[in-house]
Amino acid sequence: MLIDFGRELCGDLAAAESREWLVTNGIGGFASGTVAGVLTRRYHGLLMAALQPPLGRTLLLAKVDETVEYEGIYPRSGRFYPLYVNRWANGVVEGNGHKTINQFHLEGTTPVWTYAFGNALLEKRIWMQPGANSTYMQYKLTRATGPLTLEAKAFVNYRDYHETTIVNDWEPEIEDVKNGLSLKIHEEATPFYLLSSKMRMMPQFDWYEDFYLSIEEYRGQNDVQEDHIYAALLRTVLRPGEAVTLVASTDPDANLDGDKAYAERQAYEAELLDRARKVHAVALPAEVNQLVLAADQFVVKRPTGRDVNGRSVIAGYPWFSDWGRDTMIALPGLTLATGRPEVAASILRTYAQFVDQGMLPNRFPDAGEHPEYNTVDATLWYFEAIRAYHATTQDNRLVQELFPVLQEIIMWHKRGTRYNIQMDENDGLLFAGEEGVQLTWMDAKVDNWVVTSRIGKPVEINALWYNALCIMAKFARLLDEEPSEYDTMIKQVKQGFDRFWNKQMGYCYDVIDGPDADGLDGSLRPNQLIAISLPHSPLTKEQQRSALDACGRHLLTAHGLRSLSSDDKAYIGHYGGDRQKRDGAYHQGTVWGWLIGPFVSAHLRVYGDKTAARSYLDSLLKHHIRAHAVGSLSEIFDGDAPFTPRGCVAQAWTVAEVLRTWQETS
Repeated sequence: MLIDFGRELCGDLAAAESREWLVTNGIGGFASGTVAGVLTRRYHGLLMAALQPPLGRTLLLAKVDETVEYEGIYPRSGRFYPLYVNRWANGVVEGNGHKTINQFHLEGTTPVWTYAFGNALLEKRIWMQPGANSTYMQYKLTRATGPLTLEAKAFVNYRDYHETTIVNDWEPEIEDVKNGLSLKIHEEATPFYLLSSKMRMMPQFDWYEDFYLSIEEYRGQNDVQEDHIYAALLRTVLRPGEAVTLVASTDPDANLDGDKAYAERQAYEAELLDRARKVHAVALPAEVNQLVLAADQFVVKRPTGRDVNGRSVIAGYPWFSDWGRDTMIALPGLTLATGRPEVAASILRTYAQFVDQGMLPNRFPDAGEHPEYNTVDATLWYFEAIRAYHATTQDNRLVQELFPVLQEIIMWHKRGTRYNIQMDENDGLLFAGEEGVQLTWMDAKVDNWVVTSRIGKPVEINALWYNALCIMAKFARLLDEEPSEYDTMIKQVKQGFDRFWNKQMGYCYDVIDGPDADGLDGSLRPNQLIAISLPHSPLTKEQQRSALDACGRHLLTAHGLRSLSSDDKAYIGHYGGDRQKRDGAYHQGTVWGWLIGPFVSAHLRVYGDKTAARSYLDSLLKHHIRAHAVGSLSEIFDGDAPFTPRGCVAQAWTVAEVLRTWQETS
């Protein structure tokens, strides 16, 4: 069992609240929390429903505080054991539920707590139904010498997942329905339900104020405490071997058979693992199996006018929506390395519908507004995602279907599109950028301050541009189209790319033709690794090796690569504080987990040693997978040792790049 903690961790509140769990439903909804059970983020909750899949994420059920009574000879005469922990804004910690946790482990993606009191053991599992806004909580009395009374307070809310709630004038309608309660928190709210075939549910209404959110304070947020509504008292009696299931759902007819629902969840995950095993030549270790399941958590349905089963990728939990850049970078690892090419094809078709003026969307806003197109690289990663798909499947039909879209993209980039994105006729390179807009993956912006604007010709953008043109030439020949235009452009771009080489330093300029006096940004950043790791590289073998070694010496850490050399005067080694401090550090030294992928691929290309290349994945696979979001991989880490995980606890492209390069180094 890969993720398995005992009392030495679970009983330590600081350790248990620093580790988080995550379950998802495949349509954008999720549930998350800490091993200890204490709320530390505004994003923690047992039902964060996607009311407008895959977005419109709304907190409905915040938490359930359980207390058990056991060891009594007569009913209601035993000892009481709280299973919950709450930290209040005044500093008081109420309940010591973490001290009753005998074991915490994951069964697939399902978190399982085993609570011990006296000679009794009570198991709790939490999972979500694929394709539905339904969270299941099952309690099973696995060992006891008598009955156990389980009583729980259900705390509810109704707000956007980015916000917090303070006591207000809501007048919830909490009504009895078959097998439970219907809850409509205010007049315009979508109703949801607490359901169980064995629990007695008694409506309540009381505000519990000042739940303290410690991580929000660390992140410099203004709202570091929240109020929730105590909406129901739940009660049941369990005898040895018995189980009870509580369902929180937007569906009044949700399946209440907990054993059957959990069997369906397990069968779903078993199928994911089976498909992944078929694409690998060797048996998968436990940590890779775990990441296969983690990969599925990011894949969501995105219905479109043409395809109600369209797919996309949530960039990261708990706060990102689906982003074009992250989706295309993550696609090979999330889908192809896990044996799900049909999902990859669906994603590629879905995004083709959103191409506008030769550009893919940067992101889809949470509130459902029109997509935002402020990205220069998402579109270029689209070419690489299609290439990877075709290399895996040899599906010429999809290439033929999408080829006109790719032709249109090249045309727009040649003549110019949004934000001054256009090919320079003199050297064939792509220029991009205007004041106040962030276009590359280094996209931090605070109000009007673009932290790393990178206006000009960024190195990875032109590496992607060169790669895209090479792909187009290959696809043209495959489809009996005329490739000469692309062949000519390839030669020009390859020659123009020589301008990136900083011979004195032995690595690439990060940006050329920028707004500074000499137009050159000599900062040592990891972006040049893209020029080495892509299938088509414009660099010579000697340049590849020199640049790789420079990145390895100055940027590589145990969990990824720094976004800026620690020798640079602008380097920031710690990520934390308010938004200005955090975003100011985001790409100025902060370590990014996804960059381990380009580094491993570049190392394999330069040195040809699969064992050595794979060794760079060890720390993430063998150690970090047990921290932050257990069973998944984080977005970012401090640039300084010990490289503490920060940002999103589970990030799509970090998981994807580890899976992709694990397969590549097999």
